[in-house]
Amino acid sequence: MNKYTVKTTLIALGAAVVLSSCASYTGQTNDPNDPNRTRTGALIGAGIGAAVGLLSGKDATDRRQRALIGAGVGGLAGGSIGAYQDRQEAELRRQTAGTGIDVSRDGDVIKLNLPDGVTFDFGKADLKPQFYPALNNVARTLSEYNQTIVEVTGHTDSVGSDAVNQRLSEQRAASVGNYLIGQGVLRERFEIVGMGKRYPIASNDTDSGRALNRRVEIRVLPVRS
Repeated sequence: MNKYTVKTTLIALGAAVVLSSCASYTGQTNDPNDPNRTRTGALIGAGIGAAVGLLSGKDATDRRQRALIGAGVGGLAGGSIGAYQDRQEAELRRQTAGTGIDVSRDGDVIKLNLPDGVTFDFGKADLKPQFYPALNNVARTLSEYNQTIVEVTGHTDSVGSDAVNQRLSEQRAASVGNYLIGQGVLRERFEIVGMGKRYPIASNDTDSGRALNRRVEIRVLPVRS
């Protein structure tokens, strides 16, 4: 997809947001004191702000941050970022204790590792029902700490064809991301992608290494003002 196509698509997305905002109230009047007039104007402004944000960023994460700020999700600044992520990390650790989810930290980025043996049956992309409570706890924490972007990436081992592994990684990432969205986490905060077998964290020459490589990762990044 070339830059022109990307920009055209994003402009169309912004227009759709604006149009849906207008359509949300059909009885608007010209009375400047009409509360619905103010509400509709605010929604249109948010839609335009999100579209401008998506067009102005340098990469996917930067564009997502700008879009969220444009849509009214406040960003974090300076020393407040570390403290905010400290609190969120502590809560995520508490909520996921004993579930098989590994929580780690890399600077201001919180990482959650969901191993496939806990999350999925072998070769499948449907979440195990017994894993729902753990994801429910993650969703509640992400909703509470809403000044963050949520990147969900699927990964596989090297067994099988590139096409099969790519598709499975995408499906598993989508299963996790869509479940969290279904629990009320704002959809616009998400980047959901599949990486196939390209980024192993262990050797694919052993069963234990391949098991570590079959995973879904969630990266929680602060929205910077």
